[in-house]
Amino acid sequence: MTSIANQAKSVIAAAPGETIRILVVDDHELLRDGVAAYVNRQADMVVVGQASTGSEGVEAFCNLRPDVTLMDLQMPGMSGLDALEAIRDVDPEARILVLTTFTGDVQATRALRAGATGYVLKSSLRRELGDAIRGAHQGRRTLHPEVAQAVALATAQEDLLQREIDVLALAARGKSNKLIAHALGLSEETVKARFRSIFNKLDVADRTHAVTVGLRRGIIDL
Repeated sequence: MTSIANQAKSVIAAAPGETIRILVVDDHELLRDGVAAYVNRQADMVVVGQASTGSEGVEAFCNLRPDVTLMDLQMPGMSGLDALEAIRDVDPEARILVLTTFTGDVQATRALRAGATGYVLKSSLRRELGDAIRGAHQGRRTLHPEVAQAVALATAQEDLLQREIDVLALAARGKSNKLIAHALGLSEETVKARFRSIFNKLDVADRTHAVTVGLRRGIIDL
């Protein structure tokens, strides 16, 4: 994580009120550096700090109070979603853009419910990041078209219950019905019943397809 002293120098270098002050939180150094290089080329914005974990991101936010925070969802330790919620607890008006490789509607919905200002795919950062940051700074919500479509299509589908997600997550790890039943303290018949409910809700015919859909939508992860 960039030292507070170095972050403070960045703040001083930016004229007050003339630039959008940005914090970048991502566990991949190359991506952070790439985002910082892009942002610092823009006339109306500057990166004031970087963090590599969710907990570091929360600390940096509290110290720097950036105008917009760019937050990865998948990080070791405290996840981006947990960090997002922690930051919003500190400042309910915080503007946070989620940066992710996932188009899953469940991930997007969770982030938006937690208070994310927008959801930008890493694959489209060079085309969309600048406008997304400016929009977030002005209080506008940004949702990548692929994500928006996934969310819209999923609204007509019934959500899985947590007990069904638990079964699906174990199936994704290659566990048999017998092992799933043992891990969750259930009978095999109960596990089979939950799979039937999962198949119906996800509109699939078998557990392999269910796992594939679950991973794609962000219902489960590996």
